[in-house]
Amino acid sequence: MADQGGQASTEKSFKLLWILDVKKTPCARDSLLYGSVGSLVVGVGNFLATSRVRRSCDIAVGGFILTTLGSWVYCRYNHAKLRIQQRMVQEGIKNQVMFEGSTMDPNLRNRQSDSNQ
Repeated sequence: MADQGGQASTEKSFKLLWILDVKKTPCARDSLLYGSVGSLVVGVGNFLATSRVRRSCDIAVGGFILTTLGSWVYCRYNHAKLRIQQRMVQEGIKNQVMFEGSTMDPNLRNRQSDSNQ
């Protein structure tokens, strides 16, 4: 957003444990949000079932870690799969542009072999 002076305002980045920049790292924000909701659900659910405060807090921390790591791995896997698919499409488009109309064009070869038969 622009200030009155026409200069762009700088957004502060949020670093988790001074290591992980949440705004710039893909999947970090979603994983932390899913982890916090998961820990809340697991902790409150365990507390309502057992009425043990300390144990419920311990289980909530474990639920946070497991939910965060699980959603992180799942999101990063999908992110990597999407990037591989994008590279394949880009490579295919580049090859299509390079070989279109030349003797190495696979579509042209198929048409020529069909007309010869």
